Amino acid sequence: MNYKPIIIVAGEPNSIFFELFFKVIDRKIRSPIILIASKKIIIKQAKILKKKISFNVTNESEIIKRKNNLKKINLIDVNFTQKFGFNKITSRSNHYISSCFDVAMKLLKNKVSDKFINGPISKKTFLKNRYNGITEYLAKKTNTKKFAMIIYNKNLSVCPLTTHLPIKYVSKIIHNLEIINKVKLIDSFWKKKFSKKVKIGVTGLNPHCESIDSFNEDTNIISPTIKKLKKLKYNIQGPLAADTIFLKSNRKKFDLIIGMYHDQVLTPIKTLFEYDAINITLGLPFIRVSPDHGPNESMLGKNKSNYLSLLNSIKFLDF
Repeated sequence: MNYKPIIIVAGEPNSIFFELFFKVIDRKIRSPIILIASKKIIIKQAKILKKKISFNVTNESEIIKRKNNLKKINLIDVNFTQKFGFNKITSRSNHYISSCFDVAMKLLKNKVSDKFINGPISKKTFLKNRYNGITEYLAKKTNTKKFAMIIYNKNLSVCPLTTHLPIKYVSKIIHNLEIINKVKLIDSFWKKKFSKKVKIGVTGLNPHCESIDSFNEDTNIISPTIKKLKKLKYNIQGPLAADTIFLKSNRKKFDLIIGMYHDQVLTPIKTLFEYDAINITLGLPFIRVSPDHGPNESMLGKNKSNYLSLLNSIKFLDF
């Protein structure tokens, strides 16, 4: 059986990505890997971390031509040089990262695969406040209007209605169409991937779903939207108080919990599962997955980082 390759953009060169990649790549992975990164950086970091890796250096045209007959690890070398294996993260790597994404988009557009992973990116230096996160960056590059970010674990997943957005803006973004679009994407994904209807819980915005203001988002927006979705036969409940929805007896009722803002649902999911979760973007013309962690500058070169999220990302696409 031929497995479609997994396209991987390594991301920020000064991150823990290659440490994790070296730790997982010798495990049983059926799909060929197309790694888009700097060969010089790989070699320097492998030397520091005392790891050995072999790969087939190739190019876009050869990959497109031989997409059904690829070796285990295929490297498309994107030039980036620095004196040391690890440096501080700066905007110097921005052009390199952007070039890597451009190569990946070309391969995805040419139907080489529909499976895509990106390594950690520094939002501060690479996105420069132009996008809330890589989810929005990829949505823009693919002209995707409706998308959702979910943090997935087989026992419980979450979806923030708003992603990397300052709290003071959250209430302005919450509206019925945003909730409806997210629910439709999530339900469609669950049916396609797991062959079942997803059980969704939705948090309120305010503590205990109550507000001292005359306008209460929970009463005026979230509650009527959920009633409408129930009439459309979606398996959904809410708004539910965010401070109790993750209690064991409550969370076992759901496959996924939608929260109104980033930390409302990512804090409990990371507390529950730590590195045993992956980031998935729904709505793109391909399946985008990424490990659920950042570059982690403080751990560069120490060879002590947990590889579980990257391993789970690869396993999720290894079909």
